[in-house]
Amino acid sequence: MEAITLLQGKRLLLAVTGSIAAYKSVDLASKLTQAGAQVDVILTAAAQAFITPLTFEAVTGRPAYTALWESAGGGLPTHIAHVGLAEAAALLAVIPATANTLAKLAAGLADDLLTVTALAARCPLLVAPAMDGGMYAHPAVVASVQTLAGRGAYVVAPETGRFASGLSGQGRLPETATLLGHIRLALAQAGPLRGRQIVVTAGGTREAIDPVRFVSNHSSGKQGYALAQAALDAGATVTLISTVGLPVPVGAQFVAVDSAAAMLAAVLEHSARADALIMAAAVADFRPGTVATQKIKKQEDTAGLTLELVRNPDILLQVKAQREQTGWPRRVIGFAAESEQVLAHAQSKLHRKALDLLVANDITAPDAGFAGDTNRVILLAADGGQTPLPLLSKTLVSEAIIDRVAALLAADA
Repeated sequence: MEAITLLQGKRLLLAVTGSIAAYKSVDLASKLTQAGAQVDVILTAAAQAFITPLTFEAVTGRPAYTALWESAGGGLPTHIAHVGLAEAAALLAVIPATANTLAKLAAGLADDLLTVTALAARCPLLVAPAMDGGMYAHPAVVASVQTLAGRGAYVVAPETGRFASGLSGQGRLPETATLLGHIRLALAQAGPLRGRQIVVTAGGTREAIDPVRFVSNHSSGKQGYALAQAALDAGATVTLISTVGLPVPVGAQFVAVDSAAAMLAAVLEHSARADALIMAAAVADFRPGTVATQKIKKQEDTAGLTLELVRNPDILLQVKAQREQTGWPRRVIGFAAESEQVLAHAQSKLHRKALDLLVANDITAPDAGFAGDTNRVILLAADGGQTPLPLLSKTLVSEAIIDRVAALLAADA
């Protein structure tokens, strides 16, 4: 599990209630701890029928709390320690949240450690309902969820699937990766890009030869997806336009495209009122001049196949034209993946396309560029400034880029 900058040093309260889905909270507590958070777990009496405090203590390395009053085991050191527990938290996450707990939280009851702590807490509240059968659709549960959401609680909608009872419907607790994504969204609401609309492109475009074959490149899309996640962690509303099917960061609007023409249309549409466009996609410069309607068959008497390639539209040049007419997007960040004369080619692209920032990298470097999980880049600013970054994970490279985007947008305010 890679460290998550947003979670570093954060104290999170994870409250576990009496649902069979409580076992998923163990993996979540473990992943949060591995990512850098300090996780304090509260278990209701019903939760302990499914899982023990010791399990959580083993994965978090911290005490798990079960009782409001001082006791030999599982209780608080003093009868008012719940106040300190609540005040120190960056987030109170109730995962899973049963119908009973949702009702008590909505009514403001305070009859156990969880509900008393919830009233004392001044941090955001996140609830992830989980229940069997048709319980989630019951008007009483709907009313509880609406009440909590109306007070500003972050509600993670349950998924649809099969329950332990054998029934199917909406009420399943999402898997760890999804829960972790929602926790990141809840923590990011006060980030430096809150209220900002960011568009990110990712992956290499595919230019059809026939219904089976296409021309493409080695771009994996990893850097673009990492940028989308970094923007979400900074509080932005994110649209991810991509040609690849990597797991979409929770909270991002996903727009699937394939060719350069499709990406151009999507970029112009979604960046028309965007604060920033980050063009991390590797857009093909050329495409086949004609596309066969049927699969091209191999001929035994033919040595090879000749393709006539024509130029694709230049997306960033068209974005430049759009900006000159409308002023949108406010800021544009480009990428230059080069194999020679990296700085010279990058600077030329920066000025020709009127970019605010350009991220240049040498794709011949063995530890950077396509497909890998690390990158080594140089950030080129419009004013001529250059900031080389050392070899970093693509996650950390993305965070550095997003920091620059936030600074650029702040300068516009």
